[in-house]
Amino acid sequence: RTATAAHAQPAPFGTLQQDDPGQHHCQDQMDGQDDVFHGFRPFICGRAYLVTCQGDGKQECPMVAVMIQGTGSNVGKSMLVAGLCRAATHRGLSVAPFKPQNMSNNAAVTADGGEIGRAQALQARACGLEPHTDMNPVLLKPETDRGAQVILQGRAIGRAEARDYQGLKPRLLGGVLDSFARLSAAHDLVIVEGAGSPAEVNLRPRDIANMGFARAAGVPVVLAGDIDRGGVIAQIVGTQAVIEAGDAAMIRGFLVNKFRGDPRLFDDGYRMIEARTGWRGFGVVPWFADAHRLPAEDAVDLRASRGAGLHVVCLTLSRIANFDDLDPLSAEPGLRLTMLAPGQAIPGDAGLVIVPGTKSTLGDLAFLRAQGWDIDLAAHHRRGGHVLGICGGYQMLGRTIDDPSGADGVAGQVAGLGLLDVTTVMAPDKRLTRVTGTALGQPVSGYEIHMGRTDGPDCARPFAHVPNPDGAISADGRVTGSYLHGLFSDDAFRAAFLARLGAASRPGFEAGVDAALDDLADHLEAHLDVAALLAVAR
Repeated sequence: RTATAAHAQPAPFGTLQQDDPGQHHCQDQMDGQDDVFHGFRPFICGRAYLVTCQGDGKQECPMVAVMIQGTGSNVGKSMLVAGLCRAATHRGLSVAPFKPQNMSNNAAVTADGGEIGRAQALQARACGLEPHTDMNPVLLKPETDRGAQVILQGRAIGRAEARDYQGLKPRLLGGVLDSFARLSAAHDLVIVEGAGSPAEVNLRPRDIANMGFARAAGVPVVLAGDIDRGGVIAQIVGTQAVIEAGDAAMIRGFLVNKFRGDPRLFDDGYRMIEARTGWRGFGVVPWFADAHRLPAEDAVDLRASRGAGLHVVCLTLSRIANFDDLDPLSAEPGLRLTMLAPGQAIPGDAGLVIVPGTKSTLGDLAFLRAQGWDIDLAAHHRRGGHVLGICGGYQMLGRTIDDPSGADGVAGQVAGLGLLDVTTVMAPDKRLTRVTGTALGQPVSGYEIHMGRTDGPDCARPFAHVPNPDGAISADGRVTGSYLHGLFSDDAFRAAFLARLGAASRPGFEAGVDAALDDLADHLEAHLDVAALLAVAR
C-alpha cells in the first residue's frame, strides 16, 4: 500500500504543526460536536478509514489497528504490545508498533536520525523492523518535575512546562496522525500503546495519548488491568464508570495482567468484570518470569542483580537516561550490580562505579553532590577503584561544564568532578547518530544522543574510535568517559571490558533478548485469546 498523508514537518516551538488551510474543509463532526481532531473520522461499516486531504480532494485508505490501554501506569502495556507484535509477526503479518505520546528519558536513536522511546524500539524489534520516528511521534523527556523537552517526530522542538504543554496538544496531534497514517499504509496491522490511563479524565480534554487518539483515528481499544497491584476489578469497572460513554464505546474488551499463582482462582472475579462492564475478556496473563531479560521501560523498573564477583555500582541520578545501557551487565552472572539509591553511600567494595546518562547534566551534577557522591567517588578512586561515565556522566567527570546559552539549564560555568582532564561546552544542537567502530581492540556499536562537546588532554587517550575518536581515559587508566550508549550489548567488547576488571563474561545477550521476545509471545498465546484480540482490529 502507498501512504497518502504528507510528512509533517516540525515547526518552530510555540507554533507547532502550523495550520494547513487546505485541511480546514476536512474538519469532521464527532458526536455532534466540533472536534479539534480533524482529518479523521471514526468507524465506517466497522472499519476505520483515514481521510487525507490533497488540495480540494479526499482519499480514503483503510486502517487496521488495535490499541492497548491500561488502567494505570506500569500495568505492563509496553510488554504486552511487544509480545503481541511478536505473536502477530509469527502469524505472518506485517506489524508495526505505535505510541502516540511517550514520556521517558530512555530513548533510542532511529535509522532516520531521530529519537523515540526505547520501549517502541523494543517493540519494533519484536516486529523485525528498524525503529522509526513514526512509531513514537511525540516524546516528552522530563528535565525538571514540571518541565520536559518536547520531541516531535524525532526532533527536539523546545521545552514546555506541564501546564503550557496541554495547550500544545491539539497542534501536536496533526503530526501524530500523520505518523500513524504512514505506518498503517505500510503494514497489515498496527498495535498501538496508550500512556497512563484513560481513567485520568481530568486530562481527557485535548488528549492525544489515549481516548483522544483512539477516537480521532477510529482505533478500537483493549483495556489491560494489573492484578499484581491489587484491586483489578475496581480498576477495570471503575475505568468504565468514570470515562464518558463515547470513550467507553471504543473499548472492545479487557485483559488481566501480572497474575501470580493459579489463574483459575480468579474465574469468579473475571466473570464479575464481564458482567459489570458488558465487555468480553481476552484472558488472564500470569506473571512473566523472564521479564528481566527484556530492557526496562522506566527508571522505576531498574533492576539490581545478585551475582557474585565484581561489584558494579550505578548511581541512580534524578534524571537518569538511557539506563538500559546497564541491562547486559545486569544479566552477567559474574558480577553484582547495585543501583545505588539517593542518600546511600558508595560501598567500599565497589570495583566499578558508573555515572550514567542523564537528561539534565547540570541538574544531576548538583543532585550527585547533594548525596555526597562526589566525596565518595574521590575516595573510591583513591582506593584504586574504577569509574565509568556515560554521556552526561562523562561530562560530569571533567574539570568544568560551560553552558553559555543555558542549553542545559541556567547559563554559566560549573566545576565538574575533576576525575578527567577534560572540559565540556554545552550547545543547543543535539547529536543523534548510530555508530560502529572499535574499543579495547574489539568491535563496538552504539549510539550518541547528547548536547555539548568535550575536549581536553585526556581525550588524547580516546576510549573508542567510531570511527572518530570518542571519549577519554585518565592517565592512570582507571577513569573512563564515553558518549556511547549501548556499548555493553556487544559480547566481545563487554568481555574485554570486564576482563580488565578481573571478571568473566557470558556471551549471547542480544540473542537472549530475541529469545525472550519469542517466549513472551508464546506466553501470551498460551493465556490470551490472541486470535480474537487481533480480530478486534479488523
